[in-house]
Amino acid sequence: MAATETKAKATKSHPIESWDDGISPIYTHLHPLLLLGLFYYQFPSLVENPVETLPQTALGVAALQLLYLCICIPGSNQAQLPQRGKKKGKVTQNHQGDTGFGAKLVPGILSLILAVTLGAPLIAIVLILFGAPLTSHQAHTIYCGLHISLLAAYPLFYVHGVDGAKWIEVGALAAPIDEVFGATVGTLIGAWVGAVPIPLDWDREWQKWPVTILAGAYMGYAVGKVVGGLPLKGFKIKIA
Repeated sequence: MAATETKAKATKSHPIESWDDGISPIYTHLHPLLLLGLFYYQFPSLVENPVETLPQTALGVAALQLLYLCICIPGSNQAQLPQRGKKKGKVTQNHQGDTGFGAKLVPGILSLILAVTLGAPLIAIVLILFGAPLTSHQAHTIYCGLHISLLAAYPLFYVHGVDGAKWIEVGALAAPIDEVFGATVGTLIGAWVGAVPIPLDWDREWQKWPVTILAGAYMGYAVGKVVGGLPLKGFKIKIA
């Protein structure tokens, strides 16, 4: 009985703790503002020419996400042991095996490859299943899936790697809320809400596919990251 309880405690999931040294505490809060700033800057071009603007913007988003993950977030190759920090009840990360920015860069790039080659096509298929144009605007849908994958899937690949148990937990919405999982949930909810203006008879250029979807995704990412990293950290989504 005692052995079973010990095993359960050992496998208990904990929210991801961002690094608390160097510029990490500053950049983790600055990061969503940089992403929103990039999207805002590119918004006029996105409305005018989505197919040309989306891949260009994706390069900047990928670079910002890679920088954020390497500076602020422990990867799947870095042990995450439930050790008590200075604050009561806080779970801190074990820095053992962390040899600097270069050691984080390789898993960051590998996770980026997974997000582009695996996450983006899957999300594009989901978008089509949820009503995205099938016989037209294929490039728009693919690039939309790419952006959502960079926001929602890329950080998850970085922190969980190919750990099947972790991905099942994430898919079942059973993982504890933190800034990574919160950003993912926020991105998906934001993209869903962003679809609302598309069918409305307002005759605005920005209503065309997939501008509002991406606007909602980026705003949802920022809100989810902040809320998941601060007030709701450690909570779990309960589905009745």
